[in-house]
Amino acid sequence: MLMSTHEARLHSLREELKRRELDGFVIPISDEHMSEYVGEYAQRLAWLTGFGGSAGTAVVTQDKAVMFVDGRYTLQVRDQVDGKFWDYESIPETSPAKWLGENAGEGAKIGFDPWVHSRGWAKAAAKELEKRGASLVAVDTNPVDSVWEDQPAPSAAFARPHDEKLAGRSSADKRAAIADWLTKNRYDAAVITALDSIAWLFNIRGSDVSRTPVALSFAIVHADGTAELFVAPEKVSPALSAHLGNAVTIRDRDAFETALEKMDGQVVTVDPDRSVAAIFRALEEAGATIKEERDPVVLPKAIKTEAEQQGHRAAQARDGAAIAKFLQWVQREAPTGRVSELEASDRLEAFRAESDMLTDLSFDTISGAGPNGAVVHYRVSEETNRTLEPNSVYLVDSGGQYADGTTDITRTVWIGPDAAPAVVKDRFTRVLKGHIALAMAVFPKGTVGSQLDTLARQYLWQAGLDYAHGTGHGVGSYLSVHEGPQNIGKGGRPNEQELLPGMILSNEPGYYKTGEYGIRIENLVLVEPRTVDGAEQQVMGFETLTFAPIDRALIDTALLTQAEREWLDTYHAKVLEVVGPGLAGDQRGWLEAQCAPLPA
Repeated sequence: MLMSTHEARLHSLREELKRRELDGFVIPISDEHMSEYVGEYAQRLAWLTGFGGSAGTAVVTQDKAVMFVDGRYTLQVRDQVDGKFWDYESIPETSPAKWLGENAGEGAKIGFDPWVHSRGWAKAAAKELEKRGASLVAVDTNPVDSVWEDQPAPSAAFARPHDEKLAGRSSADKRAAIADWLTKNRYDAAVITALDSIAWLFNIRGSDVSRTPVALSFAIVHADGTAELFVAPEKVSPALSAHLGNAVTIRDRDAFETALEKMDGQVVTVDPDRSVAAIFRALEEAGATIKEERDPVVLPKAIKTEAEQQGHRAAQARDGAAIAKFLQWVQREAPTGRVSELEASDRLEAFRAESDMLTDLSFDTISGAGPNGAVVHYRVSEETNRTLEPNSVYLVDSGGQYADGTTDITRTVWIGPDAAPAVVKDRFTRVLKGHIALAMAVFPKGTVGSQLDTLARQYLWQAGLDYAHGTGHGVGSYLSVHEGPQNIGKGGRPNEQELLPGMILSNEPGYYKTGEYGIRIENLVLVEPRTVDGAEQQVMGFETLTFAPIDRALIDTALLTQAEREWLDTYHAKVLEVVGPGLAGDQRGWLEAQCAPLPA
């Protein structure tokens, strides 16, 4: 019997492991930069298993193959990864390291690629394996690459300058600030490996990673203000060289490891959360003194300049017009039963592209009809494509990359012609109430995101309901749609980042009924200072940045307080003001009806 494609790939990997005298291997979704979204050449997990999510890890031994995902992908992994050959494990209930500590054979050698794992992970896995008398072995080359015959090469696209008028700050000024920080802390250099950090620091962008405008590169910033940028020679244009100037030395990306090995005697700061194990190994072997610090670019990048804030507002107005056109099209066409998830996703991208300013989507559109909407990070394919059926719920989470801003918005709509069931309206309205509560929040300086998370969940909790994802993530400025260090979610670590003016986050509570439908309402918000009469400390709130109508057909107005009704009416009036100029004719008339005040 012929093997299926992914069965054959699993078999080939096991044969390669035997050849290398390895008893197992760990395959994460990652690259040399610890990126969330990786280039095609680094999509090893997807190639091996068929899994299309953005977070997950596989462990392959000679007799077992296991996929590890968190709650966002519990349903998706079962749809995409064949259960005949793979077992499924849930994070955080377990982890690849813990599983290895419980299942590896005595004396087993488990391989890992130090260029795609953090040092912290490697230490934890090695400690767990020691309990079994087993060991973790760093490989020189990735065995998946050895059996992936048609593996794409890394992108050769040019890295390009990013307009300083859009950035609001020069690269020289940013590098000087990093140099001052290094000098103050008596460090000689900082190793920067996160692609969005490098893009922000040098005011460059690229097209090497789908949906994220970054260029494959590494950087070392020195305390004297100079820097080295390691990037493939074919990606460097005369315009880029002129943009970077004499204080930045351009080197081949392949020379990065060699440069680390020459940093003997230097005090070097490295971010353990954003740098792979191989970097620490190279510096340790060189005799450098390593200081573990958060990437010094992360916080200033998160605090948007005035130019970035204005650019984002312009991008949101443009994007909101596309969303409004799309929602009007869905309301008109979907009740016929002839619109599919793929068609809807394509139509939404076409509406965005009408502005001629769209450079890419900010992530693959989540176009989820009925039960597919209950898959939190659903990704439509030819195999899963469903029709938007009459009298059902449709969830669409999408975003655009524009040179002046990155957008991310989710709307959930009812596909008529009949009225939505009472229970669906109840769930939607509870999500809406949580969204409004967070949007209206006023909080003192020093507040962290986990302290606000309950505001968004409270009305779901009252009904014994919840959702298994964070409430808010940071968003970049023509960069990554998921950006730290700020976030809004359950729990929180002792050193969780406080929310500061200029940070952009999402506000996206949801509810998911497995096998039936999903609900999420997402806008982006900007942290801003607030003036409160009688306040005895500095307080802040959120400016809502995203403008598109919220489906009134799903709202149970009896569940809204007067303050919530006023917020929604005010919001819809602002939608009409911001988005209305981009629409005409029937589309404009539809928007006016959607943005009318709620009936008394």
